[in-house]
Amino acid sequence: MSIETRSPHVEIGGQYASERIEEIRVADLHAFYGESHVLHGIDLTVYQGELVTLLGRNGAGRTTTLRAIVGLIGKRTGSIMLKGEEVIGKPPHVIAHLGVGYCPEERGIFASLDVEENLLLPPVVAPGGMSVEEIYEMFPNLAERRRSQGTRLSGGEQQMLAMARILRTGANILLLDEITEGLAPVIIDKLADVLTELKGRGYTILLVEQNFRFAAPLADRHIIMDHGHVVESVLKDELEQKQSVFDEYLSV
Repeated sequence: MSIETRSPHVEIGGQYASERIEEIRVADLHAFYGESHVLHGIDLTVYQGELVTLLGRNGAGRTTTLRAIVGLIGKRTGSIMLKGEEVIGKPPHVIAHLGVGYCPEERGIFASLDVEENLLLPPVVAPGGMSVEEIYEMFPNLAERRRSQGTRLSGGEQQMLAMARILRTGANILLLDEITEGLAPVIIDKLADVLTELKGRGYTILLVEQNFRFAAPLADRHIIMDHGHVVESVLKDELEQKQSVFDEYLSV
């Protein structure tokens, strides 16, 4: 049974965390690929309606964290609470039905199907999913290409379709991995508008992103990772005073 978990008074985005529901709580999470120990005791919390980024260099463990949360890493220890329910030992399909959607970096659309077929295919995992017409209103590019096969879509259109497909399922916790990778600036701006709208609708978003210029104005908090550890959590109004942290862990 789901429970509403509350935390001590910590101000986040102008509100106190104690007044907000924890949608994701990860505690002492370790993850392994075979014999490789990739995550070393990750602790993080994301509140309902919050957008949080996972930042770090390649190999920091950001994608592995998303995959561990959604159950795509076989060997995990620690605790992963989603909407108050422990999921560390549960398979991905059970986790999905808690209203969790995962958009991997490779997007994973069905290339032989057209846009609308891609949208209609995924199962409903929770109530409240968007209708196809609502999707087309949010993503006008997809409405124009509704009969185009996946192979004929641009990279930006494929990314929009990958996100839109999740919104159809009813998922309201979104785990998004590098959604701006290789996209044109006009598409990146559109994705920023979409994330802003989703956040306004109360979606909870955990975003892995290399493009800090894109992520900075969107996020309530930035969690910085390095070599499988969380090294810092920075509120949006602390960006300037903690610039040295970003320089140390994100610069190349």
